[in-house]
Amino acid sequence: MKVYEIQNSFGLDSLNIAERPDASPSYGQVLIKIRAVSLNYRDLMVVKGLYNPNIPLPLIPFSDGAGEVVAVGEGVTRVKVGDRVAGIFFQNWIAGKLTAAKTNSALGGAIDGMLAEYVVLDEDGLVHVPAHLTDAEAAALPCAAVTAWNALFHSGNLKAGETVLVQGTGGVSIFALQFAKIAGARVIATSSSDEKLEKVKQLGASEIINYKQTPKWGKNARELTDSEGVDLVVEVGGSGTLNESLRAVRIGGQISLIGVLSGGSGEISTVSMLMKSVRVQGIYVGSREMFEAMNQAITLHQIKPIVDRVFPFSEAREALKYMESGSHFGKICIQF
Repeated sequence: MKVYEIQNSFGLDSLNIAERPDASPSYGQVLIKIRAVSLNYRDLMVVKGLYNPNIPLPLIPFSDGAGEVVAVGEGVTRVKVGDRVAGIFFQNWIAGKLTAAKTNSALGGAIDGMLAEYVVLDEDGLVHVPAHLTDAEAAALPCAAVTAWNALFHSGNLKAGETVLVQGTGGVSIFALQFAKIAGARVIATSSSDEKLEKVKQLGASEIINYKQTPKWGKNARELTDSEGVDLVVEVGGSGTLNESLRAVRIGGQISLIGVLSGGSGEISTVSMLMKSVRVQGIYVGSREMFEAMNQAITLHQIKPIVDRVFPFSEAREALKYMESGSHFGKICIQF
């Protein structure tokens, strides 16, 4: 079977198609014909060696994929041949709290991922995907959508009538916008592109801020809430944007830290955290239990993930380069 491997070293040029023996499921395992995968910024970091340079190679990258069950091993009861499924990001995080042991089961990092024609996973590491979604849309869910769901509802405890600020127009931010709207929340969205801001407005953002034109966007966001501040910030930038998020959030509010696009180091106003009693909560995707709850909401509200562009299997490198350009709106996928 054909797979993509990061081979002898890291870098886009080291991501190549390779042949591996055909996979078959053992007891409790499932063989999946992958139909589509989606890209996350983490995947780009893994391929370039920026995520964890000590990952053993060769490695099949990418955490997110969806496909069809084509064979099951003995003892499998959760799925059957013909079911459409997706893998969960942490294969061992079924429910409860995240532990160090569970982080060792992350697809496309700690273990081989989904950028392959066929993948074998334990049946417990799968969820059924909403029937109304295409393969590419279903592949968009495991990391970005579950992260947004966790940030808003499990860690964020978002309620109807509250205000959420989402940064940028990548996968997590767009899912956060979509989920916040079905929960009855108000959304303020930021971007450096007026064109993208118009798109988020069409998706339901109540207010928009161009952070290039308004570098002190935290103050602007606070003014949009009668100087009270937003209830929750979905923070994707990290240290480069966290201080503005601290300006934007209300006293007693929360910042759900889900990414470090602007870098992992820098000066943070700990005084603001203290004086405003702000909770900054790191969000590392979520459990299968969260994924299944999210899928119920997606099905009930017939939510459709926003897929910006779909590449063929032969153009995985090009898909990563497109992600690196930052010109996408929503998710980038690869169709098999």
